[in-house]
Amino acid sequence: MNKSLFVLSVSAMVIAGLLTGWPQAAEHQHHEHGEDHVHQMNSDADAEPDKTSADDAHAAHQHDAEADASNAKDDPSDWGIAQGEAATRRHIEQGLKAGDIDPVTGLEILYYHDPMVPGRQFDAPGKSPFMDMMLVPMYADSGRDKGTVMISPRIQQNLGIRFATVQRGDMNTEITAVGSVAWNERKREVLQARANGFVEKLHVRAELDHVKKGEALFELYVPDWIAVQEDYLLLLRMNGDGLDALRAAAKQRMRQAGMNDEQITAVTTTKKVLSRVTVRAPISGVITALNVREGSTVMTGMPLLTINALSPVWIEAEVPESKAVQLKVGTTATIQHGGQTSTGPVKELLPQVNAMTRTQKARVEIDNRDHQFVPGMFVTVSMPGTTVRDALYVPSEAVIYTGKRQLVLVKTEEDAFRPVIVSTGIEQNGNTQIISGLREQQQIVRSGQFLIESEASLRGLLARLEPAETASDNAALSAPETYDTMAEIKAIHEDRLTLRHGEIPALGWPAMTMDFELSPKVDTTRLNSGDRIHLQFVLQDEGAPKIVTIHRLNTSESTP
Repeated sequence: MNKSLFVLSVSAMVIAGLLTGWPQAAEHQHHEHGEDHVHQMNSDADAEPDKTSADDAHAAHQHDAEADASNAKDDPSDWGIAQGEAATRRHIEQGLKAGDIDPVTGLEILYYHDPMVPGRQFDAPGKSPFMDMMLVPMYADSGRDKGTVMISPRIQQNLGIRFATVQRGDMNTEITAVGSVAWNERKREVLQARANGFVEKLHVRAELDHVKKGEALFELYVPDWIAVQEDYLLLLRMNGDGLDALRAAAKQRMRQAGMNDEQITAVTTTKKVLSRVTVRAPISGVITALNVREGSTVMTGMPLLTINALSPVWIEAEVPESKAVQLKVGTTATIQHGGQTSTGPVKELLPQVNAMTRTQKARVEIDNRDHQFVPGMFVTVSMPGTTVRDALYVPSEAVIYTGKRQLVLVKTEEDAFRPVIVSTGIEQNGNTQIISGLREQQQIVRSGQFLIESEASLRGLLARLEPAETASDNAALSAPETYDTMAEIKAIHEDRLTLRHGEIPALGWPAMTMDFELSPKVDTTRLNSGDRIHLQFVLQDEGAPKIVTIHRLNTSESTP
C-alpha cells in the first residue's frame, strides 16, 4: 500500500472511531450517574456486544475507505505537461519504470517521451535529453478503442483544436499560377537584305525603339539594281511591235534582283532609276534586333532588323503538372498585375513539362491595345478548371499528407480521434474534394491535428495504416533520429525546400533560413511559397537535412 492509500486508511479509522465512540461514551455516562451498582454490572455485561458491533463498524468503514481510495484513480488524459512531469518525478521516487502499474492512475506505463520530440521513447523516467524538462509518461488504456486517440476537452481547448463537418456540393476549381508576358512570335517581322548593297542612312538608332507601320527605317544603295532598271527604262522608251514580252521579261529580272512590285511601279511611273531604296516598317511595334549601322555592307539574305508587335502579346503561365489536366483550351483567363486587369483566351497548353519546376506552360493571348503589359513582366493568371457536381469536400487544412497517402482525423461519438485514409481530388477556395474515406456530416479535425498526429504516431496507429516495409526499408527509416519544427516555405525546388524555421533546441540551432532535402516519398504538389508547415526531418552524414514528413498549417496555428 503506498503512502496515499495509507493516509486515506488512517483517516477512515479515525472517522469510524469517532462515529462509534460517541454513542458508547454517552451510554456509559448515563449508567454511571443514573443507575445503582447492581445495574452497573449488568451494563458491563451488556456492553460486550456493543464493543463487538463497534469493531465490526470500524472494519466496515476501513474497507469502504480503502475501496474508495482504490477507485479514485487519476485520469492521465486530463494531464498537461506539468502534471506529466510531476508524475515522472513521482515514478523516480517510487522506482517505477515502463511496464509497471502506476498506483495513482491504475494504468500500465508504456514508455516515457518528450512532448516536444515525440518520436523518441524511453523505458525509464528521467530528464529529457532534448529539452530542459522532465520526460512525460505514456499510459496504456485497455478500455478504449486501440485505433483512436483520446485527448481531454481541456487540452483540446489549450491546443486550439478546431473542428469542421464533411460537406457536399458542387466544386468549381480555379487554377491560379504565376506567369510572364512574352512576345507574340506570330507577330514578328524579320527584315532581310534582298540584294547586295550599302546602308547609306539609318533612321532608327537603338533596339526597343518604337516604330509605326510605314515609318522609314533605313536607306540602301543597291548597285545591282541599276543595270536592270536601265534595261527596263530603255524598253519603255522604245516603240514597236513585240515589245510587251520584252518589257515583261525586264520586270521579271528586276524582281529577281530583289525589287518588289512597289519599287517596280515607282520606276515605271517616274521613268527614273532608283539607285537608293527606302525600307519601311511593315508593322507597328518595337525593334527587338538591330544588326546594321550607317555605312554597313549588306549581303543578300542577311537579317537587318527585327520588329515585334506589342498587341497582342502572350502570357505564359507556369501551371503545376497535377493541375494542368484540369485546363481546357478556349476558356477565358484573367491576368492581373499591379491593379491592372486584362482577360484573354487560353490558346494552347504547350506539350512540354519543365523538368526542374514540374510545371507545364499554358499560353494565353491578350489584346494589350494600351500596351500596359510588356514582355518580361510577371503577372498572376487565374484560369477556370474542372467542375465536379455533388462532391464531398473538407477544408484543405484538415488533410494530412504523409508522403504515401492522405489522412483525415475523424472525431468519434466517444470524443476520441481516429485517423482515416482518404482519397482526394480537386482543390477549390481552401476546400479539397474527398473521393473516398469519409461520409457526409462526419465531424473532423480542422486545425491542430499535427499534435494529434504525433500522438497517433506514438501509439502506432499510423503505422498500422501503412503497408509493410521490407527489413532494409525499416532499418533505413528507423536508424536516424527524427527532429521536428515549424517553418515558412521561402522557395520550392525539385529536390529541396528553402525554409525559414524557428529555434530547434534539440540541435541547438537558432532561427534561420536554410535548405532541406526532400525525401522521395514527400509530396509537395499542394505546397506554395509562403505556406507555413510542420515538418519532421533527419540529419545526414553529408548534405542538408532530409524532410521525411510535411503537414501544411493554417494561419491560426503556431508560427516559427
